[in-house]
Amino acid sequence: MNQALPHRSSAPLARRTKAIASRQQARTDRTRRKLLVAAERIFARDGFEAARLEDIASLAGYTRGAFYANFQSKEDIFFALLERWVGQRISEVAALLARQESPAKLLHALREHYAQITQDRRLALLSLEFKLFAIRHPEAHARLRTRQRRLRVSGGDLLRRIARITGRTLPIPCIAAATGLGALSSALSLEHIVDQAMMSDRDTRHLLGVFFDAVLGTKPTR
Repeated sequence: MNQALPHRSSAPLARRTKAIASRQQARTDRTRRKLLVAAERIFARDGFEAARLEDIASLAGYTRGAFYANFQSKEDIFFALLERWVGQRISEVAALLARQESPAKLLHALREHYAQITQDRRLALLSLEFKLFAIRHPEAHARLRTRQRRLRVSGGDLLRRIARITGRTLPIPCIAAATGLGALSSALSLEHIVDQAMMSDRDTRHLLGVFFDAVLGTKPTR
């Protein structure tokens, strides 16, 4: 008479499989972060068009093959950087929303934050260079429009939330306001880089503050 084989639970195997997958994902995330940091440095040093994938991979400590295992192209890693930068900005504003105890203090904190963001000019330079590249290359142009529209929608949603909390009525649609705030910041940042004597940090912060007031400084509706 055959004896029944003892039942073996699949739980230990499932746990091991999950642990292996978790370690693999952690390695992948770590590799992507290192490649993004390297890409940011290479783009800032060489510009978008002159930057080489080999240099990005080498600076991160990987091979060209490792780059392609994580990103499809130089455009792909640029978009990843763009989304990371925008995500950081949105997180910073969300943190301000969580900390401020009154609408007036919130508006003041947001104004100061907006006036300071031009201090990091890497995004303005890289965005301008990539936009010029994209305009000359239809496929890249289409991808840029698609990504930017999604990011602008996120920015518009954030402005809509700010307007609701502070009781403000924006004079233009929220997405247009988010686009304008970002565009002026980039333009003034570039002018400062070109000639600091003609556009000082103080002038830049003042003009950004004036524009912020024009967009978000209307009378409360309640």
